[in-house]
Amino acid sequence: MSEVSFRDWMKERQAHFESVAEAGIPGSDVFPQGLHEAMRWSILEGGKRVRPLLCYAASAITRAKPEAADAAALSLECIHSYSLVHDDLPCMDNDLLRHGKASTHAKFGFAEAVLAGDALQAEAFRVIADAPVEPRSAVRLTRILAEAAGSRGMCGGQAYDLSLTGSRNAAIAIEDLRRLHAMKTGALIRAAVLMGAVSGDIPETDERKLLDSLSDFGRAIGLAFQVVDDVLDVTGSAETLGKTAGKDEAEEKPTYVSLLGLEGARSLAQQSCSEALAALDQIESLPGYAGSTKRLAEIAGYVVNRDR
Repeated sequence: MSEVSFRDWMKERQAHFESVAEAGIPGSDVFPQGLHEAMRWSILEGGKRVRPLLCYAASAITRAKPEAADAAALSLECIHSYSLVHDDLPCMDNDLLRHGKASTHAKFGFAEAVLAGDALQAEAFRVIADAPVEPRSAVRLTRILAEAAGSRGMCGGQAYDLSLTGSRNAAIAIEDLRRLHAMKTGALIRAAVLMGAVSGDIPETDERKLLDSLSDFGRAIGLAFQVVDDVLDVTGSAETLGKTAGKDEAEEKPTYVSLLGLEGARSLAQQSCSEALAALDQIESLPGYAGSTKRLAEIAGYVVNRDR
């Protein structure tokens, strides 16, 4: 039997995750029906599912149970979806389009959107609590996700982003932008890789090097993801991206393109991809791990070369 191609693997994992999310989020016929409908609108049938893909690829390295990897992937996407619901609100990024359809507040109203985001955040930790993993692993998964989502991660990055928006911050340094996106975007991408690995069993002798290398990979691919997002905001269209294009420039947000130019930003994305692959080489050098990072390497290439 020929090896499954990356594209086929990605499509299968994306479809599988949709079924996991469909079953895992309360149905719109469950009381309170309106809130559950808004939650499902926010998380189902949307996005590239990069975080679940990373989670699944990393879980294969540590031979995690499929149900454990599913729980980690769903908890990650609950947090990611809640953040998008809140980011789209008028008090944040003020966007009416997400994943090619109306953003949650445009569809259900401001109050229901806030509550849907709040409920998805709570749902993420319920999913971890029910995951078929050892108690120690459940605690580690909870800590990784909470730190990635909180004030030192995603939420802190959004606050920093809001403080830097506007022409008065035109002189922002590249180091500031890196810090912003390491928190806002990179933290949850790094968490996806770590949570996938922690969902399985890691021999004590391998743990430090394995998790350090996966952490380095997550940081590098998180940076590459954001840089490509900035490029696509300039070169893409709403039809291709599934969200409003050109908003960064219109709102005078500092981006890698505004600081480095289009070609400079593309070069940085490729450099970050190379750093991510170098981190995977460290794992490949461990006895028993040869070939285990193939899917993560393929995801890195997909992230850098995507067109939406």
